[in-house]
Amino acid sequence: MTNLIVKTGIAALIALTGFAGTATVAAAQGPEFGIYIQHGGGWHDDRRRDRWDGPRHHNRGGRCSPGLAEEKARHMGLRRARVVDVDRRTVTVVGRDRHGRDRIVFANDRGCPVIRR
Repeated sequence: MTNLIVKTGIAALIALTGFAGTATVAAAQGPEFGIYIQHGGGWHDDRRRDRWDGPRHHNRGGRCSPGLAEEKARHMGLRRARVVDVDRRTVTVVGRDRHGRDRIVFANDRGCPVIRR
């Protein structure tokens, strides 16, 4: 009887150390704290606190401009981005990413929403 209890205790100890080992491997990085300062665009302090002076991409007459589509594609990681096709519904941008040639298709609507990548 004592032998059975000892073996059960050892098995439980091995199981618990296995769970502890997987938990530390899964938690790759702990919480980080820091102070971040944004540059450019922001709230005006001089006249009205409720006036936003950020990017004005929303004021394009309801269409996606080719320049905004290229800028957005660059921010999404496309290098040497250029517009190759603009039609009534879509704006197509091609370029290169880390895997080779890639293209992003934006809707020809306000804010250039992504249709497919």
